[in-house]
Amino acid sequence: MVKKELIRRSPLRGLEKSLKQPLQKGEIAVVASPKGIGKTGCLVHIATDSLLQEKQVIHVSFSTRTDHIISWYEDIFKEVARKLSSAMEVHEEIIKHRVIMSFNQEGVKTQQIIRSLTAMIRDGNFKADLIIVDGYNFYLATPEDLRLIKEFAKEMGVTIWFSATVKPENEKIWNRDVPPSLKSFEDLIDVLITLGESEGNILIRLVKDRESYPRKDLSVRLDPKTLMIVEEKK
Repeated sequence: MVKKELIRRSPLRGLEKSLKQPLQKGEIAVVASPKGIGKTGCLVHIATDSLLQEKQVIHVSFSTRTDHIISWYEDIFKEVARKLSSAMEVHEEIIKHRVIMSFNQEGVKTQQIIRSLTAMIRDGNFKADLIIVDGYNFYLATPEDLRLIKEFAKEMGVTIWFSATVKPENEKIWNRDVPPSLKSFEDLIDVLITLGESEGNILIRLVKDRESYPRKDLSVRLDPKTLMIVEEKK
């Protein structure tokens, strides 16, 4: 299968169709779930799909190690590339359009993170289209932090996908609603998705889509083995 056809058939198109419109420049989306459900795999799949479309991606990690992030990209690409002709050539091309940056959230202010990203985009001549923010601790953040990031996204013309780890004991309360830890950020989040386990599956729920609150399970889900977004089995 050629790359163009692979992009057209991607389950990510199903995710986009579930929204009023795909995430736009300056908008923020959040994928929330308890730890270990599959947020990173979900975000890396979204990033890989963008890379295949020849878009530029910055992956911001708040982990002390970045080697596992690279492993995620390699694993997701291998799964995607099973149906792709000229896989090696495509792999070599897309990694040129990906940058991984690592920060310690407790040791750096939001303004410093924004300055570093701005320097990469402007001074580093890396015109990002998408920024993935993985491992960001919303319990340590304030709405003002997210407001600054949203202003940056608008100024730079990028879309941003966050992961958010929430406390599992609240899952029955929030799995179709905004998690309590994200309530204060609600007005700044354009799209909110939650992940939840059900009978061996990982469901993807659309909680917020701009001004509306669908609170519905989507026709795509996460594969529990690969943690990639796949179409729901009929």
